[in-house]
Amino acid sequence: MPSTFFGLTIAGSALNSFHVATNTVANNISNVNTKGYTRQEAVRIAAEALRTNQRYGMAGSGVNTTEIIQKRDFYYDVKYWENSAKIGMYDAQLYGMQQIEEFLIDEDSAKGFQTIMNEMFASMEELKKTPESLEARKAFISKCQNFTNFFTSMNAGLIRIQEDFNQEIRTQVEQINAIGQKIALLNRQINIIEQQGTNANELRDQRALLVDQLSEIVPVEVTESKVSNSNYPDMYTGATNYILKINGQTLVENFEYNTLECRAREYKVNGSDAPGLYDIYWTRNDVQFNAAGRTCTGRLKGLFDIRDGNNNEAFKGKVESFESGVGGDVVTIRNPNITNVNQMTMDSEGIITINNRDFAYSEFSYDAETNTYKFQLQTTLSTEERTTLQGRSAIIGTDVDAMGIPYYQAQCNSFLREYAKQFNEIHKSGVDLNGDAGMSFFVAENISDGTESNFADYDGTNSMSSKGNSYYLLTAANVKVAYDLEQDPRLLVTMYAPDTPDDVATQDIVDKMLKLKSDVPMFRGTGADQFLKCLISDNTVDTEKAKLFLTNYENIGETIVQKRMSISGVDEDEEALDMLKFQNAYNLASRMIQTMTEMYNRLILETGV
Repeated sequence: MPSTFFGLTIAGSALNSFHVATNTVANNISNVNTKGYTRQEAVRIAAEALRTNQRYGMAGSGVNTTEIIQKRDFYYDVKYWENSAKIGMYDAQLYGMQQIEEFLIDEDSAKGFQTIMNEMFASMEELKKTPESLEARKAFISKCQNFTNFFTSMNAGLIRIQEDFNQEIRTQVEQINAIGQKIALLNRQINIIEQQGTNANELRDQRALLVDQLSEIVPVEVTESKVSNSNYPDMYTGATNYILKINGQTLVENFEYNTLECRAREYKVNGSDAPGLYDIYWTRNDVQFNAAGRTCTGRLKGLFDIRDGNNNEAFKGKVESFESGVGGDVVTIRNPNITNVNQMTMDSEGIITINNRDFAYSEFSYDAETNTYKFQLQTTLSTEERTTLQGRSAIIGTDVDAMGIPYYQAQCNSFLREYAKQFNEIHKSGVDLNGDAGMSFFVAENISDGTESNFADYDGTNSMSSKGNSYYLLTAANVKVAYDLEQDPRLLVTMYAPDTPDDVATQDIVDKMLKLKSDVPMFRGTGADQFLKCLISDNTVDTEKAKLFLTNYENIGETIVQKRMSISGVDEDEEALDMLKFQNAYNLASRMIQTMTEMYNRLILETGV
């Protein structure tokens, strides 16, 4: 049964409740521009009614404020995280593509490929007019040196971009670790507070903001479940089990967090890669974190696409057989996807993955007649292992569906190998001013000792050995004009040897060289003068694609943010309306207390026996 002063108690509960509501509105308004803040709301419910044992039943006892909650919708959080990862990925891709684009069309780093090509063939035309002129020969050799310097300069620029993105990958990994550590610490603080029956709203805001930042770097998944008393499953302890995954793998589990680390590669994946590129591993279990995988998104994925993108052109094949070799087994690979020396991107020694097992190899060779590769492994396998791996897939590196630095390096190498091969064969088919047979004009320089490879192993087929003297050794990093030709222009070949002693040597060989500019298919079915246009076209398509997707996902992101903020954001007009509403309710409760006080005064002081 309610007491005599029951009405005063009811009015007091309203006064307290709307005081809390007004304070909550004040907190919302003060954080209207606070990044990551979620609008809060005081939850009010009717207080438990009292039995009066009267005909009218139970009497209401006022209002209670049960908790202050956040107005947040997890559905829009998930959509925001998914979209943010795609924005981060395409933003990184666009930045990388624009860097490559600026370098490809930069006229300052070199005179420009088209200009160099035109000058080289113009000097060849002059050479045709005066083939015995040493000055004309020197001029032509100088223009050819400009041609090779253009490619070495281009390769150096691409390497710089690759190294910059490699360092950015390390920075992003450090940021992931820092965010994971902060979230684990916040989980502990949140659980301590909420087990005491209070919502840790501000700490939850900090945690959600960290997840927002993380979602731009890698794809995130968050699950949070209530923890029950083990003895009484229906009793909620106030604690929660919080799990944060990135790319499907656990980064944070409650108070524990895993870390990632960058490890420099012992071997190159592509022969033209910068040394010491990083792979990412989980510190706890030593498992590789596959940020370049097809299912991964985020800025980290975009960085890997630019650094490692090979347009899905990694070496692949099937294991045919194993045989004993020096220092380890020799594995034969059939059905390879690369059968042309020009397209070979594998380093002379590296890692080949067979059935998800990594094996180091020290050299390899290709037999064009049987269309098979042989890799000299540094591991001796058992009979059982050989049987298990028979017929399994083999791959070097991974397929990365993007035109990144390795792709452009491979295109340069492919063009140079074909151009040098055709030019050298023409050059070697004639004689120099001394009457001696021509040598290779374009050669590959060994950067470590300065020696030159003249491709003496070339037999007109694609058969080669990584330790041999083939066009596989020629890359944009080491192409040059042969040293002997640089020193002695008399060694330049401009004529064919006479068939008989009485015949006169002809200068027709220069005509064949001139056709290499545009008449002879050299790169993708076009002449040599179209090479850079093809690369710029590739880059333009990818750049526009990245711009389009980035714009689309940014527009989607704005829509998601608006829906998200309509629920969790602080609206000044809405808060002002609530402030007036709660102020009026508070004033009415105060008036009710005043009225009750007057009633009790009359009852106590003016009513008597």
